[in-house]
Amino acid sequence: MKKILSLILCITMVATLAVLGASAESEKTDALKVGICVAGSLGDQGFYDSANDGLQKLAADYGVVGSVVECKNDASAYEPALVEAAEQNDVVVAVGWEFWDGLDVVAPEMPDTKFIFVDNGMTGHDNLLAITYKENQGSFLAGYIAMKLSKTGKVGVIGGEDSDTINNFIVGYKQGALYANPDGEVLDPIYTNDYEDPAKGKESALALNSKGADVIFQVADKTGLGVFEAAQEKGFYAIGVDSDQKYIDPEVIICSMKKEVGSSIYDAVKSYLAGDSRFGTTWTADMATGYVGIGYGDSGMTQQVPDEVKAAVEELAAKIASGEIVVETTRA
Repeated sequence: MKKILSLILCITMVATLAVLGASAESEKTDALKVGICVAGSLGDQGFYDSANDGLQKLAADYGVVGSVVECKNDASAYEPALVEAAEQNDVVVAVGWEFWDGLDVVAPEMPDTKFIFVDNGMTGHDNLLAITYKENQGSFLAGYIAMKLSKTGKVGVIGGEDSDTINNFIVGYKQGALYANPDGEVLDPIYTNDYEDPAKGKESALALNSKGADVIFQVADKTGLGVFEAAQEKGFYAIGVDSDQKYIDPEVIICSMKKEVGSSIYDAVKSYLAGDSRFGTTWTADMATGYVGIGYGDSGMTQQVPDEVKAAVEELAAKIASGEIVVETTRA
């Protein structure tokens, strides 16, 4: 009798473990899978890393299973990367304007996959959410700060390429700088035509500094890291982009124009998980919604921007958010 009872208990235990195992496997299978495709590569401490930070936060807070595909600015890799990611994930986030042509093909071919297009306003696909940013608004504030801290009255900017998106930063920066000092000068931008080479960023920054620019805004992703090196070497100031980059070199980076890519991805997926889908629409992340602004690093870091300038920046931000100040743009 004891042997029979023991056998029954063993069978029951095995059955229970099987059910628990199946349940755990079911929970793992049911987890939302989110794949991020970046046009460049991680390690830029800005645009792409911010997107990955949003993914990691989704994994921590909601159990999302995440993955990242780096295209390393290889044009032939964009469309295949989207297809591969869509085959393995429920949601695919394309980070960078470079995915435009690929998304226009892949999104309609894979209607069961949700796509989020960061930094572009593509429409016409019910399974695609486009997120555009008013980086020109935050860049206005960056230009204002640059000119207020300039001793020469000349400031500069390094762009990754001559494109509508990059120029949207630049027109806002120039407008803000001249708002601070109408007699000041914003030197013609230098375009590096590269997002992966800090050496080119450094060379370009040194060239602008030799013409008198003593504050330089970098809008060149990983290439822009070279601007910080040049600033340290020559003793001028630099302004970061996309993320709060002051921590990279608090002594020369006076502030950063924040474009909260990670936060916007996080919030878009969070809304989707809650059943509030915006797919099929374009979502504009701007100063009024809090996704665009200025960062000064942690309070314990060296603060070059005076409190009175920070206060003026807050007032300007409020005027931009309300529409009292209209910032120029290259976007339609």
